[in-house]
Amino acid sequence: MTERLNLLSFTGRMKVLHMTWLAFFISFFVWFNHAPLMASIREALDLTDQQVKALLILNVALTIPARIVVGMLVDRFGPRIMYALLLSISGVICIGFALADSYGQMAVMRFLLGFVGAGFVIGIRMIAEWFPARQVGLAEGIYGGWGNFGSAAAAMTLPTVALLFGGEDGWRWAIGLTGVVAIAYSFVYYLSVRNTPKGSTYFRPKRTGAMEVTSKGDFFLYLLMNVPLYAALALLTWKLGPSNLGLLPEAVADTIYGVLVVVYLYQSLNVWRINRHVFERPVPEIERYKFKQVAVLDIAYLVTFGSELAVVSMLPLFFKDTFGISQVLAGLLASGYAFMNLVARPSGGLFSDRFGRKRSLMVLLAGLMAGYFLMSQIDAGWPLLLAVAVTMLCSFFVQAGEGAVFAMVPLVKRRLTGQVAGMAGAYGNVGAVLFLTVLSFVSPQIFFLVIAGAALVALAAVALFLEEPSGQMAEVLPDGTVQMIDVT
Repeated sequence: MTERLNLLSFTGRMKVLHMTWLAFFISFFVWFNHAPLMASIREALDLTDQQVKALLILNVALTIPARIVVGMLVDRFGPRIMYALLLSISGVICIGFALADSYGQMAVMRFLLGFVGAGFVIGIRMIAEWFPARQVGLAEGIYGGWGNFGSAAAAMTLPTVALLFGGEDGWRWAIGLTGVVAIAYSFVYYLSVRNTPKGSTYFRPKRTGAMEVTSKGDFFLYLLMNVPLYAALALLTWKLGPSNLGLLPEAVADTIYGVLVVVYLYQSLNVWRINRHVFERPVPEIERYKFKQVAVLDIAYLVTFGSELAVVSMLPLFFKDTFGISQVLAGLLASGYAFMNLVARPSGGLFSDRFGRKRSLMVLLAGLMAGYFLMSQIDAGWPLLLAVAVTMLCSFFVQAGEGAVFAMVPLVKRRLTGQVAGMAGAYGNVGAVLFLTVLSFVSPQIFFLVIAGAALVALAAVALFLEEPSGQMAEVLPDGTVQMIDVT
């Protein structure tokens, strides 16, 4: 029988859960604090539409590599210090954005603020340390769903905060205040939590610089799965380059492409340095894990979280253009998509705990696919309330699917949880870049159909290649002692 989580408790592991989802909430609040104030920012600095679009792109660009790097660092140094550092550094950058008096300064600060989006990865490892396998799906779902609500909370509150400060600099005070809150909470978090329950061991990777794999086939699959991460950054460069938004000179864009190739090759050398032993001798059976588990979860998160980020970006305008309603009403109706996070993501984790990891993810991906197919049929002839209902239903499957993905992430290999979470999280951003690029070329209806098609691919990958976690996984202590961790 699964023990119930007492959400009203603020002791032991529940204290860690509440402190950690609040840290994630603040990180998302800071990450998207510019969005509801963009009209004021545009007016204050007299920005063009292209410059506004570029700021939105820059806001997610750094998050892709940041989630990979932060995943490695959290496995090495622990989530307590890493969340404290992330919040404090991001708070300083946020204040820098609020003080920017030129577009160049603002663009640099917004790009650097993409770093705060890596906070999600840190909490995944923290929650995995404190909750057993029978509860980890629900606990990770609460962490992700309630924390992710920070972006919606920013949209709901920051315009009012800016009005309370008043004047043409109200937006600066509102954004700067979120940076102060992040810095203050970084100290609170560091002083309030531990990496593990008393008496538990925090397992660290044997080597740092790349994820460990345990077979020759996994080595090559890892190299292949790294390619889309760099391709997405190249795609972002193209969107900012001379053939699209025109905000990067051709020479700069070409330089970035070259740097991405060099960095990929350097990362590949690191992968070889960390894992060349798999070509020299077999890894002991007890230490092995299957990297295909990571690859399939990456693809599933690309479809779930990637589509959420993309749809949230376009849904208000879709409702406004399709049904001829006001911008305010369109924004209000579209906000329901993000609100579903509060319930849907924990539900996905709970389903995964109760009914099986693989089965739950397959059902939720099938529901997501059907939901986006229905959304592709929405046109002006639909009743508005029916269109909103279909959108909400689809969003439930999307966000519950995210919860189901991260109910499995901590069960792959404990000492690599941060890196597995970082890679899956980065794939979510890859999905957002991919789907938004598709949207720039096609109608919203085709856009929804493309996501449905991607969901079909993810569903097939889960059905054919994902294995249900069972039994126990082994971790070896520095003294050679083997500790078994339940995953069922």
